[in-house]
Amino acid sequence: MVKSADEKQGILYVVATPIGNLEDITLRAIRVLRQVDLIASEDTRRSGILLKAHDIRTRQVSLHEHNEKERSRMIIARLQEGQSIAYISDAGTPCISDPGCRLVEEAHRHQIRVVPVPGASAVIAALSVSGFPAESFLFCGFLPPKESRRRNFLASVRHEEKTIVLFESPKRIVATFKDIHDLLGDRRIVLARELTKVFEEVRPGKISQMLNLEQIKEKGEYTLIIEGASANDRIPSDDEIREMLSRLFSDRSVSLRDAVREISCQTRVARKKIYEIAVELRRLAGEKTT
Repeated sequence: MVKSADEKQGILYVVATPIGNLEDITLRAIRVLRQVDLIASEDTRRSGILLKAHDIRTRQVSLHEHNEKERSRMIIARLQEGQSIAYISDAGTPCISDPGCRLVEEAHRHQIRVVPVPGASAVIAALSVSGFPAESFLFCGFLPPKESRRRNFLASVRHEEKTIVLFESPKRIVATFKDIHDLLGDRRIVLARELTKVFEEVRPGKISQMLNLEQIKEKGEYTLIIEGASANDRIPSDDEIREMLSRLFSDRSVSLRDAVREISCQTRVARKKIYEIAVELRRLAGEKTT
């Protein structure tokens, strides 16, 4: 790779590769991969298929989640000696739910120039065919594999109004659909599987429809695009909760307990929080809190 006379260190290129179809690689990526001194790959065998298809003969070395710490030290040393190195993951853009973050962090720490070479992305590809608003969106990566943590995470984004994008393993896709239905409701969703590959599938529908499919293929890579919460589903402010309570308390027959239960069902705000606001409201009004 050509460097200026005063450029003593090499450059680390973070190169996006196809997510399936080997044709989905940029001309720039091919040029960079041919010209660097070394390619660090998440899996040299898988990357070898891509490199062979585009007649790229640059030597490879592995860098994956199990050896990233030690292998990063070697790569940083070579960059400091003046070599330029490209890093590629198995598919898509490195560091996005893929290894590479530690390597990039170390390069920045040693003041080595890091250059992105953008390309294919499962997130952007799925969003582009979802039909959902994508001016802004929430990318969640892979959900936690443990059920309790997965459900806790989904509960935490229940009121997110942005379109939600996440990855899921084919082994957990059915369980995840059930959790989404339980915690987010029967929203619209787009299931994108095996994007750009032979068995590509883009299926829009409601979550209940996904659960009722005769067969959900528990193989392939899944990207899920989930409709954001409507404005009516957002978390109300404390002042809005006070107004709701005041309206209910205007009916003297409504007890504090019943009011808390009703508003919790309407808003899905924790009963404890609503109860604390209700008790304070009753105290200021000089009423009993029963």
